[in-house]
Amino acid sequence: MHSWTQRLLTAATTAAVLLAAVCAAASALDAFHVPAVQAQAHVTKINRFHKQINGNDKVTLTFNVSANLESLFTWNTKQVFVFLTAEYENAKNSLNQGILKLFD
Repeated sequence: MHSWTQRLLTAATTAAVLLAAVCAAASALDAFHVPAVQAQAHVTKINRFHKQINGNDKVTLTFNVSANLESLFTWNTKQVFVFLTAEYENAKNSLNQGILKLFD
């Protein structure tokens, strides 16, 4: 017959091994996860557009974004960064690209 301390130690060791196995399986399965994000962004109103002294273009606009980010989240997801990029053409440059600064 085993003592209660030996039984407690056996139960704790079994629980720790099972927890380690679940953590290893979650990490291994995350390597095969391929997220499929679908997003739409529509500009609803361009409020103001002007050129700054340093040569940058500045625009104030209103837009709607609809995105389904559920496929990004797994057991190992800690934080998700979302940003919006813009591309436009003008007479001087054939293609301008930039990352929008979003303020809420």
